[in-house]
Amino acid sequence: EGQNVITHHARPYQIYALYFNVYFLISYVLLIRSYRRNQGDARKRVGYALASILFTSFAALFTNLTLPILGKNQYVFGGPMFMLFFAVVVTLGIVRYRLFDIRLVVARSLGYLLSIITLTVLYGFVAFNLVNQLVFGGEEVDFVSRFSYTLLAIVIAFTFQPLKRFFDRLTNRLFYQDAYDPQDFLDSLNRILVSTIDLKDLLHNTSAVIEENLKTDFCAFVIHETAYEQRRIIGKGRSKLSQSAISEVMETTSESDEKVFVADYLDNYQKQLKRMLVRNDVAVLIRMSSTAQPAVQGVGYILLGGKKSGNPYNSQDVKVLEIIANELVIAIQNALRFEEIQNFNIKLQDEVKRATGQLERTNDKLRLLDATKDDFISMASHQLRTPLTSVKGYLSMVLEGDAGKLNDRQDKLLNQAFISSQRMVYLIADLLNLSRLRTGKFIIDAAPANLAEVIGEEVSQLVETAEARGLKLTYHKPKTFPTLMLDENKIRQVIMNFIDNAIYYTPTGGHIDIFLESNARTIEFRVTDDGIGVPRSEQHNLFSKFYRAHNARKARPDGTGLGLFMAKKVVIAQGGSIIFKSQEGKGSTFGFAFATAKLLPPAAKTDNPAKPIPLDK
Repeated sequence: EGQNVITHHARPYQIYALYFNVYFLISYVLLIRSYRRNQGDARKRVGYALASILFTSFAALFTNLTLPILGKNQYVFGGPMFMLFFAVVVTLGIVRYRLFDIRLVVARSLGYLLSIITLTVLYGFVAFNLVNQLVFGGEEVDFVSRFSYTLLAIVIAFTFQPLKRFFDRLTNRLFYQDAYDPQDFLDSLNRILVSTIDLKDLLHNTSAVIEENLKTDFCAFVIHETAYEQRRIIGKGRSKLSQSAISEVMETTSESDEKVFVADYLDNYQKQLKRMLVRNDVAVLIRMSSTAQPAVQGVGYILLGGKKSGNPYNSQDVKVLEIIANELVIAIQNALRFEEIQNFNIKLQDEVKRATGQLERTNDKLRLLDATKDDFISMASHQLRTPLTSVKGYLSMVLEGDAGKLNDRQDKLLNQAFISSQRMVYLIADLLNLSRLRTGKFIIDAAPANLAEVIGEEVSQLVETAEARGLKLTYHKPKTFPTLMLDENKIRQVIMNFIDNAIYYTPTGGHIDIFLESNARTIEFRVTDDGIGVPRSEQHNLFSKFYRAHNARKARPDGTGLGLFMAKKVVIAQGGSIIFKSQEGKGSTFGFAFATAKLLPPAAKTDNPAKPIPLDK
């Protein structure tokens, strides 16, 4: 019979034990999963809870469930002792790693408790005693009383929430002197992040918002060194943290996978960091990095002083600071890129200014050298022209028979010498004109001239040279042509230059045609050949001083690049324009054009500018 009684009592214990084993098994699974998912302080908080529950549950289940089932009840006193161990471990977790926000529990519990007490005392006493006595005289509650109580219940329902909010505000003042709305806090921060790209403005404004909401003694930002700036500490309040201390902080935190370091909650292995933060009045250090992985430096740190209320930073503060750090990383990176672009522009401007200064000094030297060169050319040209004129004169006398009759071979050789001396005279004239252009002494001396005869004379001097190179030189001389006001010597140089170029840049077997045409409006001179032509990519530089196309340099290495430059200057100075068209490998056309009315002598303009004047016989 006694055995039946034990069995009768053991069955509920077995069910009770099964229930608690299943309950604790589920708790273990959930806590282990949470422990694996979390990092840093969160993982340590879960670890404290898991360790305390594991030890307490196994010990208590053994002494208070397993042994009583076996009929041994003398060890049940161990249950409260193990629960005491559980309370101690949980308290340690609360103190070191903020396992629970006790202040929140106390504040809210006190708020609800005061609300309940007020409702109980005020409405319970007043409604069911005072009102009944005063209004109804303590009589039995009738319909009117019940109706009054119903109305009073409705009033209670409508006044409960305002009363609760009042006590919430009261408990907030007692327990949360530094309370804030996280959403309003983050909204204010986001407005700053999108309002400016300047790094200093961004961080100063952010510092003000953090100080206003968290009620901190100071908020400062440490921005790591960049290509253009040293490490900086920016903020409304400045930390006393030195550069060497910051370097030490970087070395210490680089080994951790946490982002937020609260000085009050740092572990024993972080004593050095804790001492450093406390010594510099830094309550919270936040690493601004896009990842929590160790050895990732990020853009810098946020340094926060203690709260002005003296309260510690709670779990809500830490979560909000983590969000702020993540948002600031992107904003600061954008600001640093903008700053880098600005610094690069400043550096580029300085480099351009420095290079411009060097270029100006170099140009001054080049202008001095150019002036010296022009002076030398002018002097040399003047010195060369006198003996060359003498050589040309004596050659002319010999060719005319003043020194006796010449045979054909002598006449041919001396003619070549005369042509070369004439070409040298033209070259010297170009050099002198170039010098005169620089000094402003280049003058057009216009006089009546027969352009058709001038061209004929130049052609006659170059016919033999053309024939010697296997070329056919044809001058399409007009039957009549007006007398023009021209600087004959300078225009003769232009004509000779165009024809001479056509001869030298046309291969053997080629053709050179010279045209002179006039009408009432224009006068045109053209030299057309089927020579090497000018490459299209080089045509825009062709009339520049000392410039020669690459194929021209190969065909005639001894050229100067002055002929076309001076030709254009002479033609434009007399009111004309250059004619030029060319196609590489197919030939070129060079020439000039003048407005007829501009070049006619005054008498011809008065009589009839369109009437051609017969050529001299």
